[in-house]
Amino acid sequence: MSQPIVAIVGRPNVGKSSLFNKLCGQRLAIVEDTPGVTRDRIYGECEWRNKSFLLVDTGGIEPKTDDIILSRMRAQAQIAIDTSDCIIFVTDLRTGVVSTDSEIASMLLKSGKPVVLAVNKCDFTGETPAEVYEFYNLGLGDPYPVSSIHGLGTGDLLDRVYEFISDKFDEKEEDDAIKVAVIGKPNAGKSSLINNLCGEERAIVSDIPGTTRDATDSVVENKHGKYVFIDTAGLRRQSKVEDNIERYSVLRAQLAIERATVCVIMIDGSEGFTEQDSKVAGLAHNAGKACIIAVNKWDIVEKTGKTMDVMRKELMNDLSFMSYAPIIFISAKTGQRVGRLLDLINFVDGQNSMRIQTGKLNDILADAEERVQPPTDKGKRLKIYYITQASTRPPTFVVFVNSKDLFHYSYQRYIDNSIRGVFGLEGTPTKYVVRERNENSR
Repeated sequence: MSQPIVAIVGRPNVGKSSLFNKLCGQRLAIVEDTPGVTRDRIYGECEWRNKSFLLVDTGGIEPKTDDIILSRMRAQAQIAIDTSDCIIFVTDLRTGVVSTDSEIASMLLKSGKPVVLAVNKCDFTGETPAEVYEFYNLGLGDPYPVSSIHGLGTGDLLDRVYEFISDKFDEKEEDDAIKVAVIGKPNAGKSSLINNLCGEERAIVSDIPGTTRDATDSVVENKHGKYVFIDTAGLRRQSKVEDNIERYSVLRAQLAIERATVCVIMIDGSEGFTEQDSKVAGLAHNAGKACIIAVNKWDIVEKTGKTMDVMRKELMNDLSFMSYAPIIFISAKTGQRVGRLLDLINFVDGQNSMRIQTGKLNDILADAEERVQPPTDKGKRLKIYYITQASTRPPTFVVFVNSKDLFHYSYQRYIDNSIRGVFGLEGTPTKYVVRERNENSR
């Protein structure tokens, strides 16, 4: 069963993201004194009275605007309102009621959803400020003075929210969804892929690089399985990360990689491979995540009969450090091979969590040593006593040897290729921990 959904809405720069972070107990949304920092819907889990519900942070609503991004932010907020069970409407004590607040209140009343009115920036204790009573004019019932910075009044606010959603709590289902981070440089088509999979404009899509700033979660369930797709801000070169918001976005993308079990690395097929693509792929590789290389915009690439094979060989050469990753050519716009991408996600996730019996590993090791003898140095030969798997995600192997110095990277790679030759391990990196033991302690 699904959890109740509570949306946080309001005009720009009233402290919605700060309140969202305070209620979730962690910094999930970017907070900056700049209107319009939050653009997409951001989901987080909030727990109150031993019950948990989904909290949704939205971009600031500008009811009347000609700006493309601001108009789409409003559309995102409207979707959050339509799908929520309760709404927290955040206003600003310092500015009082403004015309935009009244227009948003009218929009919320038309939605028919229960609304809890929060008056933010009441950053002091004591009697309720007289300015709070002005917010009764919005016609949304009792205003709740809160401080998103200090957490003052949030308990009363959550009590009121709980009253509206208490009958909607169900037993929380087991989290069996595959978490997928969609990563890549700006404007590679990450948000378009999310929207295609969701069947709605879940993330704002624009030709303006940097439109996505937060890492946002989208739950997708279909015949292929259940997934949580994390759309991330495009990762730029460090020299182009010019302001604090950009730096936070890069950090969010890196945290999204850590949260995911599978990373889909999006490459713009119309531009081809770049150095930045290599850096993005390196982040997922170093984190030990299952990886898929998705070449997007394949529908607009001029092709001959050998175009795909040529690009595949070039990518295998450019991404030689992750030759294990499968390559797929897709179009997020038309949906070309998107179903195949979901099958690949299922496959590489299973490979990333594969566990191999110690006996079988040592059989492979013995066969490998028979075919290619371990290296020697100054008359001393490498001896590999045995190998065992310690953990998964990624598959991590512990190798016991007589000398770490003799276990060169080239022979380690040979052993790894021997294991992959039998068990596949396609789409996942592997990790080796080398431990030195003398023969007497064997």
